[in-house]
Amino acid sequence: MTLAEKISLDMAVAMKSGQKLRLETLRTIRAGLLEKQVEKRPSGGVKEEDELAVLTQAAKKRKEAATIFRANNRPELASQEEQELLIIQEYLPKQLSESDVLDKIKQIITQSGASTPAEFGKVMPLVMKELKGKADGKMIQETVKRLLGA
Repeated sequence: MTLAEKISLDMAVAMKSGQKLRLETLRTIRAGLLEKQVEKRPSGGVKEEDELAVLTQAAKKRKEAATIFRANNRPELASQEEQELLIIQEYLPKQLSESDVLDKIKQIITQSGASTPAEFGKVMPLVMKELKGKADGKMIQETVKRLLGA
């Protein structure tokens, strides 16, 4: 079952049970997936990485919006964004812990032979290939910089 099919089934369940916020969030995700499908149509369709990118982007938007709403003293809007984020995270792969991310990055740095901050550009693509969607990109970037001594 593809992600789009799963979301469609979950939308039907949310509709029947009257879960408005969940339904709206799932509609937004489905719209993003449909846009990606139209965009990728000439090249052979949506791949799992494309679906992951849509979900990751949606989650990032919710996190940023919640932070902005909290900073501007709008806790009710921040709470709604956080609830939407929880719904989106149900469809994302399980996130790795900071210690798991640290271990993986150390392993990749060792394999690549990088040791200076100047080699950041050499290490980041390797790390992102391995950890994309499994951990927060900002945390990954900060960890790589710290380990390379930047």
